[in-house]
Amino acid sequence: MTTLEVSTPIAPARSFADVWLITLGHTLTHWYPATFYLLLPLIGAELGLSYSEIGSILTCQFLAGSLSGAPGGILVDSVPRKGLLMAISLCWVGAPYFLMGLTHSYWTLLGCAALVGVGNNLWHPTAIPLLARYFPNRKGLVVSVHGMGGNLGDAVAPLVAGFLLASLTWREVMIINVLPGIVMACVILFFVGGMELTGTTTEKSLHAANPTLLAKARTQWKDLHSLLKNKTLVMISLGSAFRTMTQSALLTFLPLYLARSMGYSPKWIGASMFALQAAGFAVTPIAGHVSDKLGRQRVIVSSMAMTFVVLLAMMFAGDSSAFVILVAFLGFCLFSVRSVLQAWLLDATPPHQSGASIGILFGAQALGAGIGPLSGGLLADNYGLGAVFYFLAATIVVANMFVFFTPDPQRRLP
Repeated sequence: MTTLEVSTPIAPARSFADVWLITLGHTLTHWYPATFYLLLPLIGAELGLSYSEIGSILTCQFLAGSLSGAPGGILVDSVPRKGLLMAISLCWVGAPYFLMGLTHSYWTLLGCAALVGVGNNLWHPTAIPLLARYFPNRKGLVVSVHGMGGNLGDAVAPLVAGFLLASLTWREVMIINVLPGIVMACVILFFVGGMELTGTTTEKSLHAANPTLLAKARTQWKDLHSLLKNKTLVMISLGSAFRTMTQSALLTFLPLYLARSMGYSPKWIGASMFALQAAGFAVTPIAGHVSDKLGRQRVIVSSMAMTFVVLLAMMFAGDSSAFVILVAFLGFCLFSVRSVLQAWLLDATPPHQSGASIGILFGAQALGAGIGPLSGGLLADNYGLGAVFYFLAATIVVANMFVFFTPDPQRRLP
C-alpha cells in the first residue's frame, strides 16, 4: 500500500456564515438518532424486545450505512450541486424516523433503520470535503466546527426529548422530531443549494471527459482502487471503525444502564446524555485548531488514551453518583476527535476523490457502529449490562493502536 501526498486547491472565497449554516444542518442529522437512543428503552419495553433485538435495530442501520459508504461517496463526487445533496440527505434521514413513530412491527423498525443508514451517507461525504476545500488553511478548524454541530444535536436532542416525554408518548415525540429537519432542509436549499465544487484541473478534466452523471460515476468507481492502496486512509478508517464501535455501544447501552440499573427517569437520562455530548461539543473546535498547529495524530492518540482511562474509572464507580460525573469526562475525551480524524483523512487523499474517501471512512465507521450494539447486546443478555463497559474499554484500545501506527503525511499547500 502507498501513501498519497496531496495538495489542496484554493476554492472561491466563502463567508464563514456558510460554515455555521452547514453546521446547523449537521446538527439536525444528529438530532434524529440522538432522540432515538433515548427512546430505545421505551420502544423495547412496549414491543417486548431483548437487549440483542434492541441492539440489532442499530446494527441494521449501521450495516446499511457501511454498504452504501463508498457508493454514496462516489455519487457525491459525481454531482456538482453539493447544497442540493445536503437538503436531500436531511429529508431522507428524517422520513424513516417518522415511519418508526407509526409502526408496531420490529421488522418495520429494521427496514426504517436501514433507510436512515443509507441517507446519512449523503451528508458527510458532501459537507466535510466542501468545507475543507473552501477553507484549506483552516481545515481542522472548520471540519471541527462542523463536527461541533453534530455534538450539539447529540447533546440537546435527548435533553429536549426527555422533557417532552413527561407529557407525550415516545411515538408523538418521534413524529414531532422530524419537523425541524424538514425546515432546515428548505433553508439549506435556499441559501447554499447552488454550492458546487469543480475547481481543480482534475475535476474539470473529469467533467469534460464524462459529461453525464452516470459516466462520471463510472470513472470514479474505476479510480476507487487507488484510494484503497492509500495506507493512511486504510489505517484511519480501521481505527475510526473501532472508535465508533465504542461510541455506538456506549450510546445504545448507557441509557439502558441508567434506566434499569440506576433507576433514572427519562428526564434525568436525557440530562446525563446531554452532559456526555456537551463536553464533546465544548472541546471539538479546540481539538481541531490544535490539530492544525501540532498535528492530527498527537491529538487523537492522547484523546483515545484518556477515553480508556475514564472507562476503567466508570467500571470501578459502579452504581454511584461518580459514574454520572465520569460520563461527562468520557464525552470530553471520546467525541472531540471525530472531526480531527476526518481532517487527517482529507490531508492524505486527492481533492477530486474527497467524497469517496469520506464515504469509505463513514462506511468503515458504520460497520464498527453496527457491530457495537449487537455485540454489547449479546454481552448484556449473557453477563449483565456492566459487561458492556469492559467491551468498550477493549475496543478503544484497539482503535488507538491503529491510529498510533498510521503514517502522518505532510501536506503541501499551494
